[in-house]
Amino acid sequence: MVPWRATEDGHVTPEVLEWYARFAEGQPGVLVVEATGIRDVPSGPLLRIGSDRFLPGLRRLVETVRERSQGRTRLFVQVIDFLAVRRRPEPATYFARYLAIGEDLRRRLAAALGETRWLDPGAAPDADVRERLAGAERALVEAVLTSRELETLDYGYRERVDDLDLPHIRDLPRVLPELFTAAARRAREAGFDGVELHYAHAYTMASFLSRTNRRTDGYGGARPERARLPLEVLQTVRSSVGSDYVVGVRYLGHDVVAGGNDVDDAVWFGLRFAENQVDYLSVSKGGRFEDAKQPKIGEAVYPYTGESGHECMPTVVSDPRGPFGRNVPLAAAIRAALRAAGHQVPVVTSGGVSTFDQAEGILARGEADVVAAARQSLADPDWFRKIRLGHGHLVRRCEFTNYCEGLDQRHKQVTCKLWDRSFDPNDPEVALAKDGRRRLAAPPWQPPGAAHGES
Repeated sequence: MVPWRATEDGHVTPEVLEWYARFAEGQPGVLVVEATGIRDVPSGPLLRIGSDRFLPGLRRLVETVRERSQGRTRLFVQVIDFLAVRRRPEPATYFARYLAIGEDLRRRLAAALGETRWLDPGAAPDADVRERLAGAERALVEAVLTSRELETLDYGYRERVDDLDLPHIRDLPRVLPELFTAAARRAREAGFDGVELHYAHAYTMASFLSRTNRRTDGYGGARPERARLPLEVLQTVRSSVGSDYVVGVRYLGHDVVAGGNDVDDAVWFGLRFAENQVDYLSVSKGGRFEDAKQPKIGEAVYPYTGESGHECMPTVVSDPRGPFGRNVPLAAAIRAALRAAGHQVPVVTSGGVSTFDQAEGILARGEADVVAAARQSLADPDWFRKIRLGHGHLVRRCEFTNYCEGLDQRHKQVTCKLWDRSFDPNDPEVALAKDGRRRLAAPPWQPPGAAHGES
């Protein structure tokens, strides 16, 4: 999830530095910095790496993590591209400003009403068509609008990778390799230990990989065509940063949407990534737009609200299985296929991991090579260190209520409710979120034997 601590133009802030410094104090093996935009375009308080002007802040971030982890934590940055998503409009605004009035729409309106005058722009100007639809009953609206127009009305406008009528969408295969490559070069220049290409969830590259990609220009349809651009990006990045720099891919083991990819697709893609010098594969699940819940008017659709979203970030009340380790079988299947083909590429699993016993079991059974944990690490950034020092009973366990994810959805500074169990909001030593009611960082922790040299 995005912690929403960058500036509105994507620069590192003191709050970003403290966010990652606090995780670094727990001394995990690797920290992966949040989804970071590769384009030099406004995108709100999301970290960006699309220009050299972001380098000073990113260098400070690397230096901060080195210092606060005492050099024990490696730092990767996750780089993303995403397409346009607009807020759900007021119906009156949509009909008055955004709906395109063409011959096909007029034909459907005339047929639905049994009135031929709607075919003639002279007899029925565009303004009359808009007014008639704005006041129409739902059945008429559904008879006249296309499925995409209805989606824009009900959910907000959303671009797709196969919108080939849009020049900038057609150009994605030409543009994206260099954008990702430039981002990777900057990551290395800033001092990051590696870069993670984000090919998962609702982002552009995941949509190229998905069976829902129906491009007809050689970049959609069958698996080889859907994998073409992601592989071209991987190849150009690898060629640029060299063989001695870590380049990983995070992608979906299952789309969890109708008509989307399943684990067989993920296995096939994993083999292709391995053949093209990827250093690791991080396996996720779901988090797609296609099944997201309808947003309120004035809000944007959020890709973690449908079934695919629940599988991506399952909660303690999701179903009788609970949230624990639901993605592990996908990682295990991909890893088994890689090993059978002679590839030793490490596979990372994540999702609902909250104890070291659970993590060690995954590794012992050969289901994954690396275990990652986001929400548990948010709940207690020190849990790695507590276990290493023999203080496992002091670990603050994630409750998987997705309080944090709810904040992310509303673009509020992400925190954990467990941080707020006991604190004085008037304490000048406690940094607060913008609403003034929550800790902005996890409570500090020192081991009971710190005075005797434990670290």
